[in-house]
Amino acid sequence: MRVVFPTDENMGYLSQRGAHFGKAKYYTIITLEAGKITDVECVSNPGHSGGACGNAVANIMALNPDALVVSGIGGSPAEGFAKAGLDLYIDQTSPTVEKSVELLLAGKLEKSSGNGTCSVH
Repeated sequence: MRVVFPTDENMGYLSQRGAHFGKAKYYTIITLEAGKITDVECVSNPGHSGGACGNAVANIMALNPDALVVSGIGGSPAEGFAKAGLDLYIDQTSPTVEKSVELLLAGKLEKSSGNGTCSVH
């Protein structure tokens, strides 16, 4: 399972999670197999100016993820990920990717039904 986490630094699973998925500096991609981290990858966020949230959705989908974990998300991009068939999880408490992975593996993250958590978008 490939899980994308918006982050503001390139420190692998120790990276601080980004507050806004589209404006995060990086996307940290964690590969999980049998409940364990088997690979960690970090890519720069190419940004989404000009195409607004549609570009942010396309940028993340280009990473071939199975899931995305965010702190918050607007309604439009949440709907875009739902239409793309991507599992979207909300984690508003974990400071790092590592802690968020622990919650995801424990089944303690809320799965979005395609609705946003903020009204900015």
